[in-house]
Amino acid sequence: MLDELHVQNVALIREATFAPAQGLTVVTGETGAGKTALLSAIKLLVGERADASTVREGAQGAVVEGRFFLPADADNADDGHIACRKVSADGRSRVSIDGSMSTVRQLAEQLGATVDLCGQHEHQHLLKPANHAAMLDAWAGDAVASAKAAYIEAFNAEQAAAAELARVREASQASAAQLEEARFTLARIDEVNPTLDEYDELMAELPRIENAEALAQASDGAYWGLSGDGGAIEAVNSAIASLESLTAADAALEPLVSSLTDASYILEDASRDLREYRDGIDHDPHALERLQERASTLQGLMRAFGPRMEDVIERRDAAAKLIESVDDSSRVIAQAEIAHAAAEAKLVEAAKAFDDARNAAAPKFGEQVNAQMARLEMGGAELIVHVDPLERAQWTRAGASKVEFMYRAGTGMTPRPLARIASGGEVSRVMLACKVVLGEADARDTLVFDEVDAGVGGSVAVALAAVLADLAKTHQVIVVTHLAQVAVRGERHFMVKKTAGAAPNESEDANAAEAAIPETTLCKLGEDERVREIARMLSGDASEASLAHAKEMLENVR
Repeated sequence: MLDELHVQNVALIREATFAPAQGLTVVTGETGAGKTALLSAIKLLVGERADASTVREGAQGAVVEGRFFLPADADNADDGHIACRKVSADGRSRVSIDGSMSTVRQLAEQLGATVDLCGQHEHQHLLKPANHAAMLDAWAGDAVASAKAAYIEAFNAEQAAAAELARVREASQASAAQLEEARFTLARIDEVNPTLDEYDELMAELPRIENAEALAQASDGAYWGLSGDGGAIEAVNSAIASLESLTAADAALEPLVSSLTDASYILEDASRDLREYRDGIDHDPHALERLQERASTLQGLMRAFGPRMEDVIERRDAAAKLIESVDDSSRVIAQAEIAHAAAEAKLVEAAKAFDDARNAAAPKFGEQVNAQMARLEMGGAELIVHVDPLERAQWTRAGASKVEFMYRAGTGMTPRPLARIASGGEVSRVMLACKVVLGEADARDTLVFDEVDAGVGGSVAVALAAVLADLAKTHQVIVVTHLAQVAVRGERHFMVKKTAGAAPNESEDANAAEAAIPETTLCKLGEDERVREIARMLSGDASEASLAHAKEMLENVR
């Protein structure tokens, strides 16, 4: 939803602020007042193309800033999203979103995707057949959702099965050189038969084996230093005996005797551990030779297929898989073909169910749109939803059929694509009818209508106003209108007015020359101002009769 729009130097607008309502906002003004400038500003903010002609004459650049609230983050975006689009006088464009530099494409994808400009053929989301299937599915809701989910799941499964079949077929056609290399790799690695952690364990063990003699001598010396005659244990025990007999004479010796006793126990434990460590050392020179040889062999594998042992194991597995796919290619391919055929059968079944659900929903959607078009008194015109099966090669995740909204101007006439409708006003009213029926299922949160009232009057104008009011219950609707019947329905009313610039004088400076350029202003109307504007729309003046009629119309819609 567009919360606020600030415009500087766009077309005839020098500066303007536009804050539409959540429901229906109407924009009125005399013909030629510059309502197109407001639409141009909105187009800039949703990522449409810009050029130098967008910039107000004499200005260095145009700036459009807007605050959006998106449905997806309504719960955690208190300040909304701030977008800014700047266009320099030479046509270059710069974009920022929430203070960060962005691209026009990002602007269109993030914010522009929530806005539909209805009434301009090239900008209407609904005129593009590629969008029709998603719209029908969204409108149909649960009636289509489960069949669509099953189809997508089956489509993904078939794609995976097809990819696996292609892989095994390609592998079975491996070149002689590839196969020879794989056989060599497998034989070389299997001959050594390494395990994943073997090398690390071996490198931890080797230093102990290589230094066995030194370790044995050191541990033996330490043992006898503790336990031999005159060793540490004997010295400590002698000290304990000397002090223990005198503790009765001085109690201060008791803690010292206790500490020495604890030390004696610790030394005895260490002596025992040293003896066990010394006796457990392996002096086998043949074991050292075997470990060194094994380490060298593993290092050779890692140099050839590594650099890590994990890489060696992966190379071995890949080689084995390639050899298996070639040696047993018939069986592997047959299994892959069976799996793919089963996935294809499930996809065909899911596609039929999906198409059946769409075919059931399509005429109901068309009937509801046609009912809205009848309200707009469109002379028997109809919307027809075509669901046409596609060739198998054309199936996508979107479905196995092409969905397109077609327009028939009258009974007996040939249905034509929506984009082929010539009249801008007619297009806008068809769009309006579709949007009302789509309701909350429509992904476009904000709808901007221009030319929707072209060629409309009388009872059709009243019906058009009612339909727009219905649409505003589920969308933010902004309407540029010349109809008083529509204007009185607005929750907010803005008026566009153009003031002529002063006549230029050759002796005046640049500021005076700029003041000579006509300027479009945009203002939100208060209650009394709104009555006068609607009176003008009714009769071209603000006579007592037209003012009374305007007040009556406003009171009636309230």
